[in-house]
Order: sequence, then C-alpha cells, then structure tokens
Amino acid sequence: MAMAIAMAMATTSKISNPLMYNWSAPPINEKQPSLRMNRSFRLRTRSLSIETEVADTVESQSLVRRLILLRHAKSSWENPSLRDHDRPLSKAGRDDAIKVSQKLQQLGWIPQLILSSDAVRTRETLKIMQEHVKGFLEAEVHFISSFYSVAAMDGQTAEHLQQAICKYSTDEIVTVMCMGHNRGWEEAASMFAGALIELKTCNAALLEASGKSWEEHLHRRNFNFDLSSKEWIPVLL
Repeated sequence: MAMAIAMAMATTSKISNPLMYNWSAPPINEKQPSLRMNRSFRLRTRSLSIETEVADTVESQSLVRRLILLRHAKSSWENPSLRDHDRPLSKAGRDDAIKVSQKLQQLGWIPQLILSSDAVRTRETLKIMQEHVKGFLEAEVHFISSFYSVAAMDGQTAEHLQQAICKYSTDEIVTVMCMGHNRGWEEAASMFAGALIELKTCNAALLEASGKSWEEHLHRRNFNFDLSSKEWIPVLL
C-alpha cells in the first residue's frame, strides 16, 4: 500500500530586529538625583515601547499551517449484510493504518486537531493510529457524520472541509488532519493544491501554506502542492 506525500514549503520574510542600534545617554550629574531618575524613567519607557513593537510585529506574521487529507485504510467486504457505513477494516487495512501513522510521525506531521468521518472504517483507522503513535492520541478529535455523505457529492467536499476546519480550529492550531472517503477527498486535495491528486486507501496528501489564520488561506485556497518536490514520491508501506 502506498502513501502519497506532497509538500511545498512556504517562505516568510525575515523580521529585522529594531533593537539592533547603538545609542547612549549623556553623563548624569550625581548631584541631580531627580534628573537621573527622570532619564532612567525615559529609558525604561523607550525600551518598553520597542519591545511592544517587536511583539506586535511577530504577532502579525503568518504561520506555516499544514493540512493532512487522509483516506481511510482498506475495508472488508466479507459481510455483505453490513451497510457501507458499518464495514470494518480488512487485515491489510489494519496493517496499513499502523504504517501510515508511523510514516507521518517520521515526517513530523502529527496533527493537533483531527476531524474524521464517523464511518466504522475511519474510526478504526484512527484508533489503530492512536494505539501506535502517542501523538495522534493527544490530538483533539471530532467525528463528523456529514464527512461520510459529502464525499459522495460532486464538488462539495472542499467547501465542506473548509467550513469544518474554520469551525473547530483556532489560530494556535497549525496542523489539522481530515479523515474521510473518496471521491470527495481526492477532489478536495486536488482543489486545494491546484493539481490532480490520487488518493488510494490509506494515502495522505500533505498540504502546506502560510497564513495568519485557517480562514484566511482556506478561503483563498492558497495551499501549495509541488509536483517537482522530492517529497512527491509514493512511499511503499
């Protein structure tokens, strides 16, 4: 089973340090304590003002945000009486779920927020990932029933994912994983990336971009997907 990996690193401009300059106060007359206190106060005030400017500058900068679109692992068709929603993973699917969790850990792509379809096969995929990589267990998780149905609707998944991410995430969250189904997940990955992406079972599309908030760049759909990147290589699992 192969997992597709795709990343394009976004660059941000360096912030010049406003503290990097030289200046000195004139000598202080020791016989004038009130003057010395006044200059000391002005120095502290100026230092506080500079520190505030630095903090405001850093706060206004965009953060690198990462989106993992993961299709569930391979499911079993052994019991034909089960509804599609209730089909469990196959043996191969369980093995792939272990491998994809370890691969994401190796790459450093551990989500802080996980939004998942409530279908049995996506729940089982996540449960196995959590059992083998602690980072997935520490993430905030929401099971969203509409992720199952929207994946079957042409051209609606990307917008639906966008709304869900903006609803559940905060600006402090920089890595989100959405787990679901085809054909919607392939469509969403392709729309976000601006390139045709194929997601087989237990494949993950890794998308990366900069933005001050999730809402900012999800509405602009400015995730980058670099087909020339060395990371766009099917990894045999």
